[in-house]
Amino acid sequence: MKFVCLFAASLTATAAVAASIQKDPVQVNDPAMLQIVAADAQFELLAEGFRWAEGPVVESKTGAVLFSDVPQNTVWRWQPGKGASPYLQPSGYSQLNQEENLGEGSNGLIFNQQGQLVLAQHGDRRLALFNGIKDGKPGYQTLVTAYQGKALNSPNDLVQHSSGAYYFTDPPYGLKNADQSEQKQLSFNGVYRFEPGKPLQLLTDKLTRPNGLAFSPDQQFLYVANSDPQAAQWWRYPVKPDGTLGAAELFFDATDKVATEAGLPDGLKVLKSGHLLATGPGGVWVFDPRARHLGTIRTGVAAANVALSPDQRWLYVTASSYLLRIRLQVQ
Repeated sequence: MKFVCLFAASLTATAAVAASIQKDPVQVNDPAMLQIVAADAQFELLAEGFRWAEGPVVESKTGAVLFSDVPQNTVWRWQPGKGASPYLQPSGYSQLNQEENLGEGSNGLIFNQQGQLVLAQHGDRRLALFNGIKDGKPGYQTLVTAYQGKALNSPNDLVQHSSGAYYFTDPPYGLKNADQSEQKQLSFNGVYRFEPGKPLQLLTDKLTRPNGLAFSPDQQFLYVANSDPQAAQWWRYPVKPDGTLGAAELFFDATDKVATEAGLPDGLKVLKSGHLLATGPGGVWVFDPRARHLGTIRTGVAAANVALSPDQRWLYVTASSYLLRIRLQVQ
């Protein structure tokens, strides 16, 4: 499938939103929702034409947004006033593992504490550091690709702790036949902690489809989404002083919404106020730190992931084939 390039003219705040994107998207369950997003806030359509847009991250200096088109093995870069254009290709599958490999690219993206781009690469089954373009192709340095000598499944999303350690999820989405893949070397789907120079630590193997993750502002808790239609949930784990996790706490269960709403618990971010913005059935769910569901920013299509601008005035959403944004209330 060829890329649909609709970006020569950048879409702006006055552009019409695609018919499938929700109009009047802010659904209020609790008045506190209006402290996060105004009742009349609307989505802007920034770019479209992707097979499955994922993993957005905002460049702090330029305001540009990098995001993955996972099936197309490409990272795109949307820049204000210029629109979107391919940035890295391949983004996550360079044929390191060829058997029963779906050939999918990167998913989650972050800038680490040194400002370097780090990618969760489905196809190459690793966390990798982007180290520049050579001979027209991106180069990557492997950070971690195995646990106790067995290949990871397909790293999906990642965050970095203030200690420098990376926390990431490893569901089987990049493997043909998922859990039944002959290439799946691990019997579980894990959440991990990787500290450079030390062995990879398995934090939990109890979630069936660990996906998006984020720390609370004080880093006392790690939130993890489980994107299983049979257990569409968000979990919270206390972070111990040594970086490992305490006993799991069910934060919110949205399994009953899966049958009627598009999407699953996937990517999430946490505001400085402690509120969660978490993609789930129907769009982006907004929670307060006590797990009250304040409302949903409805996308009209399955929402995959979110990113915040550095000042937290804008929420960027990758949803199906779209890159969207919506203005938040100033925190």
